[in-house]
Amino acid sequence: MKKIMLVEGMSCGHCERAVKNALKELEGVQDVNVDLSTGKVEVEGDSLQDNLLMEAVDEAGYSVKEIG
Repeated sequence: MKKIMLVEGMSCGHCERAVKNALKELEGVQDVNVDLSTGKVEVEGDSLQDNLLMEAVDEAGYSVKEIG
């Protein structure tokens, strides 16, 4: 399963690592790719729940504007 999120507020390598680390802590997440230039975060894994993904990004200090 793959989810693509549009995340607002990321601008540097620290932002990228913070979002990646927060998402990788979730159960079922296998891989996370972040594109700083577009704000897109691609998450791959099993049984990915939108609300948990959004909560993890929020706790890292960023906002999910769209998820699909």
